[in-house]
Amino acid sequence: MAEVPTLGTNWRNLLLTLAIGLTPVLSGLMMMDYQLGRKLEENAKVSVQEAVFSIDQAIGRMEADLEMIQPLAGQPCVEVFDALEQRVANSPHLRSLVLTRDRQAYCTTDMDPLAYNSAFSQSARQTELAFDAPSSPNAAIIKIQRPQNDPGVIATAYGRPLRDELRAFQDGLTLLLEFNDLYIWSEGDSRDAQRPSQVEFTERAASGKYGYVVIGGYAKGYTAKEFRLSLHQVLPSLVLVAVVSMVIMFLGLTVSGRRKRG
Repeated sequence: MAEVPTLGTNWRNLLLTLAIGLTPVLSGLMMMDYQLGRKLEENAKVSVQEAVFSIDQAIGRMEADLEMIQPLAGQPCVEVFDALEQRVANSPHLRSLVLTRDRQAYCTTDMDPLAYNSAFSQSARQTELAFDAPSSPNAAIIKIQRPQNDPGVIATAYGRPLRDELRAFQDGLTLLLEFNDLYIWSEGDSRDAQRPSQVEFTERAASGKYGYVVIGGYAKGYTAKEFRLSLHQVLPSLVLVAVVSMVIMFLGLTVSGRRKRG
């Protein structure tokens, strides 16, 4: 009968030792999960702001061409066409330049119909993303103008440089560039069957200069994947702390029990 209390005491000591040992493991996992969430959230917030800055700079280069060509707007096409072509040739980021008068395109360096270019001039939008350029049917095209200018200038560029700006953020975050209801991202655009997944830590930032929106977010399951990767690195240390804690606790309880029995 005297063994029963001893057996009960041993079980209590064992459970207490396990509890003490598991506490740092559970605490470490909870802290790791919290820190990972904060890290991804902060990265998403910072990245969308940096993306707006980068895209603004890229579109700003196109706008600089508008300013340079503006003095030619309204002049006869035959007199300024060579200057337009030369400007496009000297500006790798440009696809074409178009002159407008009374909201009608009358001179262009590309092969698109004048009526097609006139539609953007009449839209009164500063920027536009298009996929329907007749001379570039499979390309994403960025257009920019100053709607208040008449006569005015339209500059167009391929979307590839903007994709490259988004692709430069190699941190697992999916960045999407949205112009009204159309968008592009590093691996696709509005013509895809579905938008890329951005459901985790989604952030948005709008350009005050050009009206587009950058949306950033991590794909579904990304946080869990990152947690598993971190777990492989941290778990051995947590287990070591747990084992040491349990050994120290067990030895302490054993010595204390012997003293009481003595």
